[in-house]
Amino acid sequence: MRSVTGRLMLLDTASLYFRAYFGVPDSVRAPDGSPVNAVRGLLDFIDRLVRDHHPDDLVACMDADWRPAWRVELIPSYKAHRVAEERPSGPDEEVVPDTLSPQVPVIEAVLDAIGIARVGVDGYEADDVIGTFTARARGPVDIVTGDRDLYQLVDDARGVRVLYPLKGVGTLQITDEAVLREKYGVDGAGYADLALLRGDPSDGLPGVPGVGEKTAAKLLAEFGDLAGILAAVDDPKARLTPAQRKRLTEAHPYLAVAPKVVRVADDVPLPEVGTTLPRTPRDPDAVRELTARWGLGGSLERLLTTLAR
Repeated sequence: MRSVTGRLMLLDTASLYFRAYFGVPDSVRAPDGSPVNAVRGLLDFIDRLVRDHHPDDLVACMDADWRPAWRVELIPSYKAHRVAEERPSGPDEEVVPDTLSPQVPVIEAVLDAIGIARVGVDGYEADDVIGTFTARARGPVDIVTGDRDLYQLVDDARGVRVLYPLKGVGTLQITDEAVLREKYGVDGAGYADLALLRGDPSDGLPGVPGVGEKTAAKLLAEFGDLAGILAAVDDPKARLTPAQRKRLTEAHPYLAVAPKVVRVADDVPLPEVGTTLPRTPRDPDAVRELTARWGLGGSLERLLTTLAR
């Protein structure tokens, strides 16, 4: 992948089309009656992002594997409650609303026709693709996601921030290190340690029993990072309560593997892909066909007009 030196915008695509699906009425339908609320909602969201934040490069990052085996091997409960069907080979099937699943191929086809880079890598989640693009970027990075796990990538020195949707897909929280310190008491680098200590039921991460967000933040403020906390457990002089020492000791097997599960990868083998924001559609004929087939008129036209500016 070439080095990106302009402003790079990375979309956590599944996170955003899920929000679009629930934020736009399912009465928004194609001429044949098929729901296209997620498709049109996502296109409207990308249009607003481009207009408001002016990226030079844009990548729609995809979940080629939403529950990678290497994460499940370390923590079997990882996203287990979201499995619709286990598959002996390939990714497990995720629980997805019936009227959303058919819209995903449409989203992919529209992005491809427009010429917006779409990247997913076998064996990795979109988070890992985002982490790798971020690590390789030479300029500022805007990560657009409804997943707070990606707060761990926030880095003021490198100009990496997270644009987090607060209400539907319209209102964004511009998340930098000041926001993280105010809300969680940690900076970007400390957020992964906070998350694994606290746990996250939505991802099937147990955390350390009895250690919530505030306690995790206090431990990190006192001992610096997870390694410092674990060193304190073995130091009888360290300022840990007996209950904290006991809980952390009992959770040691979990804490030994959780960092690899919680921290996003930054070494994904990315394909060679052009990430420059397209000014004209890559495939105008496909755009016309998709517009007519799925009734995408206004949403797609607005985005194409914005891209052409």
